[in-house]
Amino acid sequence: MKRKVLITGASRGIGRAIAEGFAKAGDELILTCVNNKEQLDMFSKELSERYDIKCHAYACDCGDYDSVKELFDHVDDIDIVVNNAGVAFLGLITDMEKEDWRRLMSTNLDSLFYTSKFAIPMMVKKQCGKIINISSVWGEVGASCEVAYSASKGGVNSFTKALAKELAPSGIQVNAIACGVIDTDMNRKHLTEDELKELEEEIPMGRMGSVEEVASLTLMIADAPAYMTGQIITLDGGWI
Repeated sequence: MKRKVLITGASRGIGRAIAEGFAKAGDELILTCVNNKEQLDMFSKELSERYDIKCHAYACDCGDYDSVKELFDHVDDIDIVVNNAGVAFLGLITDMEKEDWRRLMSTNLDSLFYTSKFAIPMMVKKQCGKIINISSVWGEVGASCEVAYSASKGGVNSFTKALAKELAPSGIQVNAIACGVIDTDMNRKHLTEDELKELEEEIPMGRMGSVEEVASLTLMIADAPAYMTGQIITLDGGWI
């Protein structure tokens, strides 16, 4: 049976790979991005033609309440929400401006509240649904020079566990994936090749994870038994 799947931050990286995974499964997709709408439109068309599915692309700042509210004006039903949109800040906390902090928290954490607020009533009506949040190992252990990012992902983990308890009586599962170092444009933007190589040497598997591996785990969680909820599942090659 085809499912309706919302994936935020789907124009590149992890979100793009997750979208491709659900498209292969034959699901109907609702994809969002902030700055790469033309790229997302092309990707949406490509998925529609390749997998013979319905795929809708929207420009949406998921860290902005009104933008998410407008998005859901176009959504009349939803089965799965994948909260993937995220940004990072690498540097000393004292070098961070309040605007940087607010943007990061809005994108990484507030967005979960906004999408959940509008998606949950549709799921409760059916007494089923799945919310999958893309988190980070830094939300569990913290990272120097990534205080804000770590704090936001710690919030994602707590949000996941608490919401899972709140929605369990309604048959809705809420889980998260705590990613380690994944080979994405965001990581390559903030880290030099030497820094990435040093990280790889620390990881028992000796390499970064791939976006396809995150997508594969996301699909597994989407198909997981109903009794699995409130879990933060680590995908880090044995690193942390």
